[in-house]
Amino acid sequence: MSFELIQKVNAEQRKAAVVDVKSGDTVRVHQKIKEGAKERIQIFEGVVIRVDRKASHTARITVRKIASGIGVEKSFLIHSPLVEKIEVTRRSKVRRNYLSFLRERSGKSARLKSVNFDREGINSVVDVHAEEEAARLKEEAHVAAEAKAAEKATADAELAAKQAEVEARHEDAK
Repeated sequence: MSFELIQKVNAEQRKAAVVDVKSGDTVRVHQKIKEGAKERIQIFEGVVIRVDRKASHTARITVRKIASGIGVEKSFLIHSPLVEKIEVTRRSKVRRNYLSFLRERSGKSARLKSVNFDREGINSVVDVHAEEEAARLKEEAHVAAEAKAAEKATADAELAAKQAEVEARHEDAK
């Protein structure tokens, strides 16, 4: 019974549709970053050097890029809610799943041979749940803005009434 419960929770955590990412792909990962109360999207672009557990809800890719002459690697859980989207910008011909040899190479020796592929076909993954959540967040922001505008309008009306009352008192005092 507990295994079935775990499977159910895992199935709920999975995204409905994800991009088919392979080792050797150059990808742009859009990741949500929270800084205090603000939330923004940060893009990490690099070569996928490893793909782990593709069929599982814990599927992970390791992306490597060179930043200021220093190699930077980041692992992303594909089904994580913090990963907004993954788009494949380039596909290369490789014969391994784990491209660890790229760590020792730099410059021309680190290049991979590019392969033609259907970029729009691969990147056009429609995640209905994510679109619904974005629409819901947009609607909540719109409702909050309307409520704030209405609150401001009532406060302005009260202020105008008080100002008129004070002006009437001054007229009576003269």
